Amino acid sequence: MSIGNANSPEEERPSTDDRSEDRIVERSVEGPSIGTALKKARILAGLTVDEVSSTTRVRIPIVHAIESDDFSRCGGDVYARGHIRTLARAVRLDPAPLIDSYDAAHGGRPAPTPAAPMFEAERIRPERQRPNWTAAMVAAIVAVIGFVGFTAFGGGDEKAKRPVAEGTAAPKPAPTPTAGTPSVQAPPAPKAPKPEPSDSAIAAAPKDLVTVVLTANDGESWISAKDHSGRLLFDGTLTQGQSKTFTDKESIDLVLGDAGVVKLFVNGKEIKDAFQAGQVERLTYTKDDPRQGQAQAG
Repeated sequence: MSIGNANSPEEERPSTDDRSEDRIVERSVEGPSIGTALKKARILAGLTVDEVSSTTRVRIPIVHAIESDDFSRCGGDVYARGHIRTLARAVRLDPAPLIDSYDAAHGGRPAPTPAAPMFEAERIRPERQRPNWTAAMVAAIVAVIGFVGFTAFGGGDEKAKRPVAEGTAAPKPAPTPTAGTPSVQAPPAPKAPKPEPSDSAIAAAPKDLVTVVLTANDGESWISAKDHSGRLLFDGTLTQGQSKTFTDKESIDLVLGDAGVVKLFVNGKEIKDAFQAGQVERLTYTKDDPRQGQAQAG
C-alpha cells in the first residue's frame, strides 16, 4: 500500500496546446544573457542568421553582434530595444523579459517627455519695426511718373490752341424761317471797327517797365513773345481785331509771323515801320525804346 498521492502518467504528459508552434515560448533570462537567449531560441527554432536577417530586415552583422551581447552597432538604446523585440518575435521568444533585462543593464528605460499643453499661448516677443523702404521707393517712383505725365500732357501743345479774341462775343446764329413765312435775308452785319489802343492806356504805360502792345489790324498773324530770361509769354495766333499786351522789367523778344498786319506800340509810342505783308520779323524792345521811332531788330 503506497502512502501519499502520486500523479498519474496522464497528468504529467503535456497537452497538445503547449506544443503549438504559433505560441510564443516564454523563457527565463535570469541565467543566460540576452544574446545567448536569442541565439539558443534561434537554434531551437531551426533558423539560420541569414533567415532571421531576411525575415526581420535586421542586417546580418547586427544580428551576430546582438547574439554576442554587443549592442554598440545598434545606433542607440531606442534601436537596440527595437532590434531585441524584433529578433525575439522572429524566434518565438517573449521579448518583454529581454527588454527588462536590457533596461536593467543600461540604466533603465528613459522617462517619457511630458507633452506641452495643447492650447498654451505662445509668447511672442515684439520685434522692432523697421522702416519700409520698399513702400517709400514705390511712392517716390509713382510721384515722379505722375509729375512727368502731368508736365508732358497737362500743358498740351500751345501752338495748336488758337486763343479766343479778347472782348469779342460769339456771333448769334441766324433765325431759321418757319413754313409759310417768306424767307427774308438778314442784312449783313456791319463790320466792327478796328480796335486801337486808347490814349489813356498808352499814356499809362509804366516808366520802369518795357510795355509792348500788339494788335492784329489787317488780318491774323502768328506771334511769339518772351521775357528777358527767355520765358515764353505767348505763342499762338492773334486773330483780326485781337490785341495782346506784354510787360517785362528789362526786355521783350517778339517773333511776328506776318508783320504786315500787326500794329505795334512800344512804351506808349507806335512803331511805324513799313513791314511787308507775309514778312517774318524778329524784334527786341527795352525800356529805352523806341529809339528815334525805329523798330529794333532781334
